Amino acid sequence: MKDSVAWYNKHASAVTPKYESVNPDSLHDWMTDLLPEPPALVLDVGSGTGRDAAWFASKGFDVFAVEPSRAMREIACRLHPSASVCWMNDSLPELDSTYRKGVSFDMILVNAVWMHLPPGQRQRAFRKLVNLLKPGGIVVISLRIGPTDADREMYPIDGNEIPSLARNHGTIVQRETSRSDLLGRESVHWTNYALRLPDDGTDALPLLRHVILNDSKSSTYKLGLLRSVCRIADGAAGLTRRLDDDWVSVPLGLVALTWLRLYKPLLDNDFPQSPQNLKGGLRLGFAGSAFEKLAAFSNLDLRVGMRVGGSSVGSLHHALRDVAKTIQKMPAKHMTFPDGTPILQVRPTGSGLHAPNTLVLDEDYLRSFGEMRVPWRIWQSLQRFTVWVEPALVEEWIRLMQRYGKRQDRVLPKDRLAAAMTWADPTRDVGLARQRAGQLLGSRKLYCVWSGKALSRNSLNMDHCFPWSAWPCSDLWNLMPTNHIVNMREKKAQLPSAHLMVAARDRIMSWWEAAYGSSDPAIHERFVIEATSSLPGIEQPSSTDLDKLFGGALAQRARLRNDQKIPEWTGDKYL
Repeated sequence: MKDSVAWYNKHASAVTPKYESVNPDSLHDWMTDLLPEPPALVLDVGSGTGRDAAWFASKGFDVFAVEPSRAMREIACRLHPSASVCWMNDSLPELDSTYRKGVSFDMILVNAVWMHLPPGQRQRAFRKLVNLLKPGGIVVISLRIGPTDADREMYPIDGNEIPSLARNHGTIVQRETSRSDLLGRESVHWTNYALRLPDDGTDALPLLRHVILNDSKSSTYKLGLLRSVCRIADGAAGLTRRLDDDWVSVPLGLVALTWLRLYKPLLDNDFPQSPQNLKGGLRLGFAGSAFEKLAAFSNLDLRVGMRVGGSSVGSLHHALRDVAKTIQKMPAKHMTFPDGTPILQVRPTGSGLHAPNTLVLDEDYLRSFGEMRVPWRIWQSLQRFTVWVEPALVEEWIRLMQRYGKRQDRVLPKDRLAAAMTWADPTRDVGLARQRAGQLLGSRKLYCVWSGKALSRNSLNMDHCFPWSAWPCSDLWNLMPTNHIVNMREKKAQLPSAHLMVAARDRIMSWWEAAYGSSDPAIHERFVIEATSSLPGIEQPSSTDLDKLFGGALAQRARLRNDQKIPEWTGDKYL
């Protein structure tokens, strides 16, 4: 599509009046009854002047508008400024930047784009689009039928292509319509398709149910592995990588670290994890001498961003290595599709054999053990349906431990097992952020990020930008200095609207730079590690690359609004 992008960069100003003259209400009247209920997430692929993205935003949707032409994006931002639209430089067939956001969409619009794709790239492009849909989501494709334009890199359209691609990728044609060209070109007409992804388009959920409830288990290992991946999908997706259309790469060290967090309180309480596991780690492959040396560690200590020194380095490193080996040889090997192929593919490396001199649990270190490849649809289901999947995992795990205990003539009360199974969420700790705010107040003015009011030591309050009650995260980037009245009486446990966040952008980024900038390397390192771990689509940013971090925060806000339906705070009087 390089030639077409170059053409639009050159002719953007000339074509804009034509595109903007088309009324989107008239253009999309054939499918307005298919629109999801707002709030919902919409992806506009090839958004051009932003006409359609703005139309969706006006109806209450959060929109990711993808446009590879820089000139067209600049015009779109100028003509249709909206806090509900995230403008992105991306294109089919890859959509790499979109995938890195880790977002799934209720509706995808591909209007007047398909003719720019070479026929050899269209199958991959279609698969990419379907993989970005939520279960029950719709992709709308409008095809330009008529003479091609070589200057704009256009290719012929086959009328049977979209229905064929739909059949091959588990979607159904819900509607097909034709219409004349609204720009009055007699040689051009349009064919429109609305394609629905039924259920979740795969056997992901039935497969998960089978592994949890029916698959044979000689230990709790399969449940432990599945819950580890579930926890990562829910809370540390920023450390994962999208490999291609079908796989997500998870650092093997992160899986091992999460495994340790899950199993440590169970073994500390001598709860059996297999019929032969009589006490503590006895007869458990990962619970050797290195695991025993972690007695001083709380499972709360085993978190991303943790820094370890002294003799503990070797103990933790070797414990992670032992867990990684156990995962590879046991549950990952025996958790399979019906044809015997492993569901979760482990690819270890040799670099995890020796302990480093110093240890920081960041992505580079956790990936040094290798990777685990998770099928995209499994990953997507775990991200979306954690609220169902994890309780089922916990319930089955408790049942297995009680069964193993009965064989050993032990009565294991369910309430004690459930308490040990409770995931240790981060503590609600705002101490460091408050300390940095207090230090800044001694040397400069500090402002409430939402109201813009100057703060004093008496009025200062630390706010979780995304409310703790819905998303327990005390990462430094999520803690904002606010006026205590604004925070406690107005915002409370609500999600800031996209408009409010964009309005507060400069104050938020100034706070990040002042509080967590490179003046203190340890604080800056923690800030970066936490942001790259928990925010979607964020690669390691430099100390001055805060705009990418803010973009990741906006994407996470959209995910929380749409997935958890958190009430919004518009903060209208501060806009």
